[in-house]
Amino acid sequence: MPSVLQLDPQGPQRFGIEEEYFITDLDSRRMLAEPSIRVLQACREAIGEGFAHEMFQGQIEVASPVFEQGAQAAAYLGRVRRDLSRALARHELGLVCAGSHPLADWRAQRATPLGHFQELFAEYALVARRSVLCGLHVHAEIPPGIDRIAVMNEVLPWLPLLLALSVSSPIWQGADSGYLSYRQVACDEWPRMGIPEYLADEPAFQHYLRLMREAGAMAADANVWWCIRPSLGFPTLELRITDACPRLADSLTLAALYRVMVRHACLLRAPGRHLSPDDYWLLKENRAQARRWGPRGRFVAAAGAAPLSLARWLDQAQRTLGATARVLGEEGVFDRARRLLRGGTSAERQLRCFNAQAASRSEQARLMAVVDLLLEESAAGAGE
Repeated sequence: MPSVLQLDPQGPQRFGIEEEYFITDLDSRRMLAEPSIRVLQACREAIGEGFAHEMFQGQIEVASPVFEQGAQAAAYLGRVRRDLSRALARHELGLVCAGSHPLADWRAQRATPLGHFQELFAEYALVARRSVLCGLHVHAEIPPGIDRIAVMNEVLPWLPLLLALSVSSPIWQGADSGYLSYRQVACDEWPRMGIPEYLADEPAFQHYLRLMREAGAMAADANVWWCIRPSLGFPTLELRITDACPRLADSLTLAALYRVMVRHACLLRAPGRHLSPDDYWLLKENRAQARRWGPRGRFVAAAGAAPLSLARWLDQAQRTLGATARVLGEEGVFDRARRLLRGGTSAERQLRCFNAQAASRSEQARLMAVVDLLLEESAAGAGE
């Protein structure tokens, strides 16, 4: 058992959350390809300072302020979703927060005409044009003097657990992809997206960035999109593996679990030092299980250990992280995660909804029913 650093565990764990949304036509239930200036202005006014454009015109992001408690995040994101849903409804539009949109056709989408996005489309061509995806990103602050890469290495093995709880992208281009997180499959088409390279510490990370720039592999340091990464603009470690969650309660549960994992790592004297090649190989396989099967996957938490169900892995997480969760005031997070499992992930609910429709209904009508489910759940307070 690694020894523990004398860091005040009672101190606040500051964090922020980014959610991405699809603007959806309430008549056709399709992702809106080209929102009008009036619609985008309404979105900006509803969200406020946290509004941000995304790669496609029919996709927007909210970047939260800094929080110290989960209740603050719940209040802010609840207000954003509520106000945004109301603003869009006045234009006969709605809000879908999910890893993929069941009725989005990537060929119909229009790129956002901003310089950074235009550079991505020029550089990555079809890969960029196909990336009609939404994620849940969580920034957790790392205290001064603690190496963010070391913390990342400590947290890495837990990431497939978070992915398996978040899966919400089973339907791609109007068809069952066979994956509960097709978003994570599509992410692997990009360079520098997915599992991070093995790095020992922050100097190694800076060396990696410098090497990639000198090789001409990337135009900017921000073009490292790993499923977890040190932020360039903030003293945080950013979680990126998770699909966007229709139910706000699920987003908050995942954010809380991640915060607990990060704080636990920060309290260790030498976080990440035990990460081995075996751990990396298992991490990749566990991610493959999570994106394919979600909660039905079989996960190996350590070399030589027997495969675990997600429920058993969550029990193991509570034994390891429970004390830290209590200190952060998040002792209920494991029970909330179990409720999520019992009720089914978004991907499971979407597929149940699709399969529950009468066989006589058209494929289009069945997909529209799934979009209706996502519209309902994405509204503020749904599922809480």
